[in-house]
Amino acid sequence: MGWLGLDDTDSLKGGCTTEVLFRLLNDLPDDVSFRTPRLVRLWPFAKQRTRGNAAVAVELITENESELLIHLDKWWQQHVESLKGVLGTSDHSERTQYPADPGMIWTSESMTDEAFYKSAVSSEIELQNVPEVTRYWGGNGRIGATAAVLWPATQCTYEAIAWRSNEAEGRRQLDEVALAEVEDLKDTFLCRNPKLGTSLLAPRGNSPVLFGIRSWTKDGAQHALDILEQGNDTEPTKGSLVFQTNQATGDHLEVPVEAYVRSKSILKKGHVVLETTQGTWMAFRQSGHIALLSQWVIKGDLLIGNGLRDEDDVLHLELLKVKKSISEQKRPLCVRCNKSMKSMGKNQGLRCKRCNLTSDRGWVEVERIPPFQNWVQPPPSSRRHLSKPLQEK
Repeated sequence: MGWLGLDDTDSLKGGCTTEVLFRLLNDLPDDVSFRTPRLVRLWPFAKQRTRGNAAVAVELITENESELLIHLDKWWQQHVESLKGVLGTSDHSERTQYPADPGMIWTSESMTDEAFYKSAVSSEIELQNVPEVTRYWGGNGRIGATAAVLWPATQCTYEAIAWRSNEAEGRRQLDEVALAEVEDLKDTFLCRNPKLGTSLLAPRGNSPVLFGIRSWTKDGAQHALDILEQGNDTEPTKGSLVFQTNQATGDHLEVPVEAYVRSKSILKKGHVVLETTQGTWMAFRQSGHIALLSQWVIKGDLLIGNGLRDEDDVLHLELLKVKKSISEQKRPLCVRCNKSMKSMGKNQGLRCKRCNLTSDRGWVEVERIPPFQNWVQPPPSSRRHLSKPLQEK
């Protein structure tokens, strides 16, 4: 009995680490069984992250560990080792692309190192800092593989994944009636983008995955999988699995941070940079209500924010709330016309241009009410896999 971890088998050219694990599990010797596999999302800013930024792990049960290791040696050489060095290009991302560098680990001893897992979902980890294991293969992928094994799984969700048949090409075909039924199940979440009305189950790009359904429970994931996979117009699959995941757990976040706004810059595409008493905060246009709220705030407002810091220590906002907004000075309204009064000149008071009523009051304090009173987060299509939804279905 022991744990197997695997990562970094895909690139922008294609492939998928979950699919590699699916094939590996199908090829296990008859005397080896396995428990529910894991899908563990990692720090999204890692330089050599994979396309899906996820590693996998599984507990294998065997009475003959030495024979299993011989089998894993051969399987690595025949199916994984050749994936090293595959490199794709991206038309939508400016980040440096790194070639695939698969890694696999095996540990027959009980390992506990929650600190390593927390580091893997919130910061960069170097290969030399990976804990020792019973056996390992490959390179950089060992980081994610080890993190997946060491995930404590104190809280979890599930994802049911199905893979296209080897002959399938072109646009993915999913049964619309089955899709609607899956989206209405009480246990499923993040199935559809409510703003665009589009499904979030089928990935884009070159991937063997046909669909992935997120669920709060294992039974819910299996039920949804059966519905969609058996839909009349769903294309044939070569197989499927339900994974235990750290998605939607918020494991990557620490406690929220309070900060006063020092300055605000709205960039050309609608992104917002906030300079605060707790460093630089970034709200991307795609973050929806977070971007809108960031555009509204002014110097002196007290905010509460949370998110991940990138390699430049910039906080990428995933949660935002206005704790206290400062009042704003405005010209008073005319008591007759209810129109804003205008200055008659320095120290000369105000006059209403419509009815000529005058006033000595130059300014009045007006309370600023935020456009959103509670926490806001990005829409489902722009949310990180690890982000916990504010409102559970």
